[in-house]
Amino acid sequence: MASVGATSTNTLSPDVLNAINGTGGGTKSSAAADGQDRFLKLLTTQLRNQDPLNPMDNAQMTSQLAQISTVDGITKLNATLEQLVGSQQGTEALQAAALVGRDVLVTGKSLQVAGAGAGAGVDLSSAADKVNVTIVDANGLAVRTLSLGALDAGAHRFAWDGKSDSGAQVADGAYTMKVQALKGNTAVTAETLQISRVASVVRGTSGVSLDLGAQGRIGLADVKEIL
Repeated sequence: MASVGATSTNTLSPDVLNAINGTGGGTKSSAAADGQDRFLKLLTTQLRNQDPLNPMDNAQMTSQLAQISTVDGITKLNATLEQLVGSQQGTEALQAAALVGRDVLVTGKSLQVAGAGAGAGVDLSSAADKVNVTIVDANGLAVRTLSLGALDAGAHRFAWDGKSDSGAQVADGAYTMKVQALKGNTAVTAETLQISRVASVVRGTSGVSLDLGAQGRIGLADVKEIL
């Protein structure tokens, strides 16, 4: 904005100082409204105290009016965006609440065997001709290798009957998984997916997240499949 009285020989009046410092009369309804009010007071006082022989030209006045209009528009746009974000988070929270007590497929390598086997999944970055999953016990020993064959890109579920490569039923407990995927002789990026139960929904400053208990918290976008 052009400086006040830049071409004037007059001393700045108290009104100008009050407009600049924001100490004039009246109440402040909001920061944006206060800024706009001060600008208009400043512009009015500037016009009243300008040098009659060298007045502000129309282009300068138009430029200053455009500045306050732009600032006001940006302020309103920010307020609208904040409302939209708040509304979206509220909708996400309601959607996520329906997942409490449900099982979801998420990134992880844990596999819990209880009774007749367990289920898990794999996620491939691209199609693969050969996908093998190796299941390892708590001692780090491989107990079973599952051949899933050829799979397309994306998330895929599989079931394990809880038996070792020799056909014996393994003990109940926690196991881990490793996946290897190949396209011809080229390795395909792949990760294992575990089944976890949603314990609760948490709404924070970063958005809505799902509490999976011992597995920690994840975002809604991290859920590969709802079971």
